[in-house]
Amino acid sequence: MSKTIKILGTGCPKCQSLTGVVKDVVSENNIDATIEKVEDIMEIMKYNVMTTPALVIDDVITIKGRVPSKEEVLALLN
Repeated sequence: MSKTIKILGTGCPKCQSLTGVVKDVVSENNIDATIEKVEDIMEIMKYNVMTTPALVIDDVITIKGRVPSKEEVLALLN
């Protein structure tokens, strides 16, 4: 079953790093996932996230305000 991954962030360097880490993990591990970047501040606020970047997996906020390691992202996706 495909996972839906959302990266909440306004395009800051940390948000771009998080996007890179997530894309790497998904491709390196052949994970069936859709990655969506959410840059609209009103959309981000719907998640009640005040610190970006944030990682949302299947509508659950898993990480906010920091860039996780590839291992941490892989563990969250398994």
